[in-house]
Amino acid sequence: MSLMDNFKDWGKAQFLDVVQWMDASQDTMAWRFDFRGQEIQNGGKLIVRESQAAAFLNEGKFADIFAEPDTYTLNTQNLPILATLKGWKFGFESPFKSDIVFVNLKLFNDLGWGTPNPIIMRDPDFGMIRVRAHGIYSIQVPKDKDAIATFIRQMVGTNGVYTVDECQEQLRKTISSKLADTLAEMKMGILDVNAKIDEVGDLVKQKLQAEFLTYGVSLAKLVVQPFTLPEEVEAMMDKRTSVGMMAPVMGAYTQLQVADSIHIAAGNEGGVAGLGMGAGLGFGMGGMMAGQMAQSNMGMGQQQMPMGAAPAAAPAAPAKSLKEELTELKDLFDSQLLSQAEFETQRANIMKKHGMG
Repeated sequence: MSLMDNFKDWGKAQFLDVVQWMDASQDTMAWRFDFRGQEIQNGGKLIVRESQAAAFLNEGKFADIFAEPDTYTLNTQNLPILATLKGWKFGFESPFKSDIVFVNLKLFNDLGWGTPNPIIMRDPDFGMIRVRAHGIYSIQVPKDKDAIATFIRQMVGTNGVYTVDECQEQLRKTISSKLADTLAEMKMGILDVNAKIDEVGDLVKQKLQAEFLTYGVSLAKLVVQPFTLPEEVEAMMDKRTSVGMMAPVMGAYTQLQVADSIHIAAGNEGGVAGLGMGAGLGFGMGGMMAGQMAQSNMGMGQQQMPMGAAPAAAPAAPAKSLKEELTELKDLFDSQLLSQAEFETQRANIMKKHGMG
């Protein structure tokens, strides 16, 4: 191609005196200047505003990055790389072409994140459980030439416009991964984790900071909300809470139930003793109270019987085997009416009663 052909091609293009980015959006992180039919005139102006940076690329390689707000004159004196661009090698005051990518350095605040799938963790109280987490975080591209270049390479690529939503797709996966690693390292139950939720957030942020910088992004803030438990775990917690509230008055509650059952004992097979033992209340307390009531009834009967008459023998409560008593004890423990300590104490008493202590 002759020099005259070059001049004809330049004449067809629109020469640009000012290159700038007026961002009216709220979610654009990077924008590539559109040079279709346009060329930058030698001595043209590049305007970089606060919270902006501009990167020049020649044939896909970085020529220079302007990270400070200012108005720059584009010529070979302040940008030596331009001397090697097409057109400049002829020594004429000719226009040149180059890719320019503007990067938004502002803080993108309060972005939402959540675990796409439940995190499986080992809990000392509930065993293996699945939990979900969510929260907010804030990011920005640092005012650092290396970070800006990394951001363009790793995230923007050849896109004309790159938004924060596109960036979040990658970052959210990273948050979930580091959160799962942190929970495994802490080795704490879910109740303790929720009680120290701020500490969890700080640990996850420390892990994420270096990871985010590999994308050219800085993590300014990370907030982890309390974990959401499965419905079955919440139901188990409610049940345990109810049992714990009843524990201090469990003995009085048992006695009251036995006393109330005496009124209907006559209509139950086995009498008062059978009713008390069948209900499994108090581990012998029902039988003991029933025995006391039976003795009281026998005394009243003896007072009413004429002298010389033999008192009627009270029906004896059938003795229970070791297996039956242990089975009833285990049923009460499985129903969470007894703590582990109470279970072990009562079990030892039953074994001793049967000569196996």
